[in-house]
Amino acid sequence: MDTHAALRFVETRWDDSIVPQLIEYIRIPCKSPQFDSEWRANGHIDRAVALIERWCREQPIAGMQIEVLRPKDRTPLILMEIPAVGGARAGGTKDDTVLLYGHMDKQPEMAGWEEGLGPWTPVLRDGKLYGRGGADDGYSAFASLTAIRALHEQNLPHARCVVLIEACEESGSYDLPFYIESLAARIGKPSLVVCLDSGCGNYEQLWSTTSLRGLAGGELRAQVLTEGVHSGDASGIVASSFRVIRTLLSRLEDERSGAIKPMDFHADIPPDRRRQAQATSSALGAVVYEKFPFVPGMKPMAEDLTEQTLNRTWRPALSITGAGGMPPLANAGNVLRPETSVKVSLRLPPTVDGEQATAALKTLFEKDPPYGAKVEFVPEPAASGWNAPALTSWLERSLHDASQSFFGRPSMYMGEGGTIPFMAMLGEKFPDAQFVITGVLGPHSNAHGPNEFLHLDMAKKLTACVAKILFDHVNRR
Repeated sequence: MDTHAALRFVETRWDDSIVPQLIEYIRIPCKSPQFDSEWRANGHIDRAVALIERWCREQPIAGMQIEVLRPKDRTPLILMEIPAVGGARAGGTKDDTVLLYGHMDKQPEMAGWEEGLGPWTPVLRDGKLYGRGGADDGYSAFASLTAIRALHEQNLPHARCVVLIEACEESGSYDLPFYIESLAARIGKPSLVVCLDSGCGNYEQLWSTTSLRGLAGGELRAQVLTEGVHSGDASGIVASSFRVIRTLLSRLEDERSGAIKPMDFHADIPPDRRRQAQATSSALGAVVYEKFPFVPGMKPMAEDLTEQTLNRTWRPALSITGAGGMPPLANAGNVLRPETSVKVSLRLPPTVDGEQATAALKTLFEKDPPYGAKVEFVPEPAASGWNAPALTSWLERSLHDASQSFFGRPSMYMGEGGTIPFMAMLGEKFPDAQFVITGVLGPHSNAHGPNEFLHLDMAKKLTACVAKILFDHVNRR
């Protein structure tokens, strides 16, 4: 494989074709169904699907079949099947398939975008494309086909490929199990899964995700009155619903350290993951925490960089992502409010079962409510995490060689703190497959938040790396 020629081809395709498409894609507010209950009527997801489908159909890939599946009461799915090309191992059987995955639905707008930037306003600046969804994960379909085309340009072999682009990942991929089961015969038995929906520790080398945390959460409600009353009259007799919530949360979290108390939500950290966390923290240094926009004077929860890395990848952690029952400050009169609700988001270690953790959360919160208050925990769909299988020797070499060829630095391995439900599902269904979970979400790229961007140079080199891995896969020994 001529890696220099491959990179030149990829860079040209990105500059001339992919970036203009992503600019148009960013303009589309195709929020995931969890954040747009009228997504069918609004049509934004269909617009995004049409944009991606149109570009994919224009790619000169011989024998490629593209279908957009729209079963009743399901989000759409783009399915692409690319036949094998050449090589002793590229016979085209479904028992030796490469499955490439991405999604095209987006998180909501989020406040706090810098002046001149916005979620649906694409802006090219300093080698970055700003706007919601470009990096998470609109680029995936374009990068997948461009990697395959890079091999075709050099008449190089690759195995049969199947590309899946879903439309509800940001809502927990609730339709994906249906598609995986109903398309089992067409997908085949993947020997390699490539997912382009993860992160990177920096933009200077190839990063592979070794684990993902799971997620348990929902709405925690506490009601103490049937209506609000004068706080001067009731305080000291009626417990504040906010304090009831605070007491319930203290059952789960030590508010001084942030440590999660019940052992139901913890898991043993494998020794190899500890070693990888140490290597990651050594490679990144202070970037481990400096990538976050701390206010002046704010410090990380732990001083040791390896402990910080393990905290965000292998330990449970609580976030409160929303609240209800509280009026805006300008309208906050002297009233003891009847109820308070909060949105609970508990990240789980990769090997903790999400459904069992959710059930444990419900019991923890609802048992013996303080003062007999009316307490209810309404869970959201759980997601289990994922711990990658051990790398085979060919894939370990391929990752290293790809990183050296296109970045000039060795590949790195890192757990991620987020959740990709697809991975746990695929890991269970295809236990013999190898996994390359990677992506472009690096320092300050801020997926889900304001000022999200796609680092274009990273995306180009990552695309070339995928081409190298596909080539090495068909020639593996």
